[in-house]
Amino acid sequence: MSTENKLETQAPVQSWWQKYAETIRIFAVALAIALFLRTFIVEPRFIPSGSMEPTLQVGDRILVDKISQHWQEPQRGDILIFYPPKSPAIEDNSKAYIKRLIGIEGDRIAVSGGKVYRNGEALDESYIAEPIKYAMRTVVVPKDNYWMMGDNRNHSNDSHIWGFLPKENVIGKATIRFFPFGDRLGSITN
Repeated sequence: MSTENKLETQAPVQSWWQKYAETIRIFAVALAIALFLRTFIVEPRFIPSGSMEPTLQVGDRILVDKISQHWQEPQRGDILIFYPPKSPAIEDNSKAYIKRLIGIEGDRIAVSGGKVYRNGEALDESYIAEPIKYAMRTVVVPKDNYWMMGDNRNHSNDSHIWGFLPKENVIGKATIRFFPFGDRLGSITN
């Protein structure tokens, strides 16, 4: 076979870029979409402490809805993820917290006889770990703030310690537990 015939039968040599360009483009688009979703729409989170037991256990993995708060105010009973306010009771307020929304602006909150009172009425809280072992005088939630409490009330660094949560500190709402698998998998209800 002559040299001319050999050249005609060989496939052209592709550069590295030509060979992998489509794969790289697909990966880049997928990465951009994932970053957009995590930044603006939904974010996975890990539960690091027992402050929300029994509702959320240490090690649970949840999804945080970050977008609905832009058109719908959080409701009492929602479980929110947020950056805590500056307070001597908080070592690092750059770490996100997770607690239950108990009071909105104008609500009067008090703790007495092992129960939380909102606007003079005791809350029916089947989700708490145990009755509260402390008392708290009545406070009124100011405008653009929330009152947050962990479900494990006696072991939670929450509003009864550090005060009101500014609305702008809210990251989003806990919506779905996606790990561990089993009977606790699914929607996080109020």
